[in-house]
Amino acid sequence: MTSHASGFSASAKSIDGSSHLLLEMAGLLYQGRPDGELSVTARVPRSHQEVSEEIYSFAHFTNDQFLDTVSLLAALSTKLKTNSVAYAETEAGVQGSLNDILADSHFVRPEDR
Repeated sequence: MTSHASGFSASAKSIDGSSHLLLEMAGLLYQGRPDGELSVTARVPRSHQEVSEEIYSFAHFTNDQFLDTVSLLAALSTKLKTNSVAYAETEAGVQGSLNDILADSHFVRPEDR
């Protein structure tokens, strides 16, 4: 099941594969999540109070961005998976309609019309 339009193509297998890749990327990214201990080692008394506060603020911000990225990749994977199923159902419906036309029609020569 592949369709082409203006140089682009789509297939259920390709869409499904892309959804698996996005989910795998989200999983690998989550496994390599930032280490919270790094920001703890820069706290007072090991560093100045202002430095400690800035590092904590930065670590908190980057953790939020990290979790947003992982969530976005997982959500995009889910959306692609849903679209892959819808694409396959649409393709099957179009194929069924075409099969009906071919099975229920008969050839009429042009001179007999």
